[in-house]
Amino acid sequence: MEIQLTAKQIRVTPALRDYVQQKMGKTQKYFDHIVWGQTFLFIEKRAHKAEMIVHAPGQTFRALATAADLYSAIDLASDKIDAQLKKHKERVKIRHRAKTSETMSEAAPPSTGIFSIVRQTVEATTPERAIEDMEAAGDQFLAYLDKDTDQIHVVFRRSDETFGIVHPVRKTKR
Repeated sequence: MEIQLTAKQIRVTPALRDYVQQKMGKTQKYFDHIVWGQTFLFIEKRAHKAEMIVHAPGQTFRALATAADLYSAIDLASDKIDAQLKKHKERVKIRHRAKTSETMSEAAPPSTGIFSIVRQTVEATTPERAIEDMEAAGDQFLAYLDKDTDQIHVVFRRSDETFGIVHPVRKTKR
């Protein structure tokens, strides 16, 4: 990571430069792909200020801190940047975890084992044709759209090898 240090009304000593590089280097523990960082050090009246900017692909983090001395201001700005990076990393993890769980829930059947979900297309047909389609597929049941009533019915095989048809009826209100 490239670190750029700019000071206004302050002489940058090697110790100060090393301290800033050490603090900015801590940001690498959150993301490996940080492009570069900037630090601005300046004095306004009696307050020492440090502004840190970290540029990552698609994201820029900025923190401004004021303290009585320059090293404290650098510490505060570094802590603020670390907090922002940590929060961003948690958001990315949660978002990634949510996407992963969505794809896993679509792919995996329910873990309860009580029932399974079957999705099938429903075609307009006659009960006799639905039985033939069910026989050809080797299924125990088949949902179909009845041509005559324009309602969805389910044809199924009974234990005595005969067929049954379920006609859904709405329950009347009392």
